[in-house]
Amino acid sequence: MRYLIPIGLFGVLVAFFFIGLRLDPSEVPSPLIGKPAPVFDLPELKDLSQRVSNADLSGRPTLLNVWATWCGGCRQEHEMLLQLAEQGGVPIYGLNYRDERTGALRWLEQLGDPYVAVAYDPDGSGSLDWGVYGAPETFLIDPDGVVVYKHLGPMTPSAWREEFMPRMQQMRGGSK
Repeated sequence: MRYLIPIGLFGVLVAFFFIGLRLDPSEVPSPLIGKPAPVFDLPELKDLSQRVSNADLSGRPTLLNVWATWCGGCRQEHEMLLQLAEQGGVPIYGLNYRDERTGALRWLEQLGDPYVAVAYDPDGSGSLDWGVYGAPETFLIDPDGVVVYKHLGPMTPSAWREEFMPRMQQMRGGSK
């Protein structure tokens, strides 16, 4: 009888473990959805005397892409971000997360720069309020500065088409 409680607790832990394994990590809900973008004010990567803040993310649909040079998924999605920037449908702001500035500048010089501006967050403190787990993460912010969607992992054509585009069309009143 005294062994039933530990065995029962072990069974519950195993059940939680298996449920957790079945969850899609790109679908982790964000408490920010439907709320104003977190207040931040960080130096601009290319010119530390300039600032990037949440005020830059309002007035039109905007993407905030969290990236770093040490992030394999960030390299994987970079070409997609360049294509989106070239299309000009939505401004993309970057948040360089826990990275070395010289490496980040070199990355943008060599691979291309899809960003309107990049907030530099070397210690990750500016990313805390965004609930950043790592990189890459991309947030869609509406014209009022409200977070509409959070995507974990590399941006892909299917994620753009299936998750971002419908939300952007809703923001624009259903038109393309």
